Amino acid sequence: MSGNALIISPQTIPDRFVSVISGLCRVAADLSLTIARGSLGQSLGAAVGQNADGDGQKALDVLADEAFSAVLKDCSVRWYASEEQEEVIELDPSGTFALAIDPLDGSSNIDVNVSIGTIFSIYEAYEDPIQSFLRKASDQIAAGYFIYGPQTALVVTFGAGVLHFTLHPESRCFELANSSVNVPARSSEYAINASNYRHWSQPVRAFIDDCIAGSEGPRDKEFNMRWIASLVAETHRIMSRGGVFLYPSDGRAGYENGRLRMVYECAPIAMLIEQAGGGATDGCDAILGQSAASLHARTPFVFGSLEKVERVAAYHDLPENEVSALFGSRGLFRA
Repeated sequence: MSGNALIISPQTIPDRFVSVISGLCRVAADLSLTIARGSLGQSLGAAVGQNADGDGQKALDVLADEAFSAVLKDCSVRWYASEEQEEVIELDPSGTFALAIDPLDGSSNIDVNVSIGTIFSIYEAYEDPIQSFLRKASDQIAAGYFIYGPQTALVVTFGAGVLHFTLHPESRCFELANSSVNVPARSSEYAINASNYRHWSQPVRAFIDDCIAGSEGPRDKEFNMRWIASLVAETHRIMSRGGVFLYPSDGRAGYENGRLRMVYECAPIAMLIEQAGGGATDGCDAILGQSAASLHARTPFVFGSLEKVERVAAYHDLPENEVSALFGSRGLFRA
């Protein structure tokens, strides 16, 4: 494990978090090198089984999980909850943090050289390992993600705005790039997996129908659709350019609550987005006001520029006759 992947400006990190953030950075810097080697190294995209939630695991999923858990045991982390583990693991009995993590988000994109990442969330540790995580998302004391792409970056919040660090390719240290990240208030982009259109609820269909209608529809403007299928990459684009991301519930078996996990995906992204001035809901209600029923529980997820997130929620309040009519004149938009 490299020893110098620290943050150059530690004064930007509250003292109590320096050890855990430095540990995360050391692993992330090593992962970025491993990912950059691609097929010149081991077969990172090789299937190696299934995780606790039944999703296929890639070799890099397991490697990342093992690396983070090994380092974080010396970083005041008592409880470690990972997408790759069925149960919460105790790392340090005297630790004060409970850390939830998706060690390698977007692993289906490993072999096609698309940006992937790591998502993490930090709570105060309770004595009870499960209850340390099954609590309101607003209880988070820190949250962030690493993105491994053309640049490797850390985007993190400690509850007072959002910081953006970039891994310097020569020094292998994370340097502060932006001390006040804000989600742009306006954008003409939306992100959703349109192949699932026939399974969506009427309000979600109506929102997308009106975007597709462009200047000829009730929105009276043109929109562009984006879909990367990597939550970290989608989040980073929205942090940079604004817009809205939707992964709604739908009518398929197993998708009644969407597919994204509350504890280590949606809750940390929601905290980051809200700290950057955006919004994050389950389509109607704020994610930060909710808690997960189980460690790997899923939730529908809508986040991005606040106005757009609120607009999606408003579609759920429209009368049935208005959301059913394709490109209809929605009362929501009447003068």
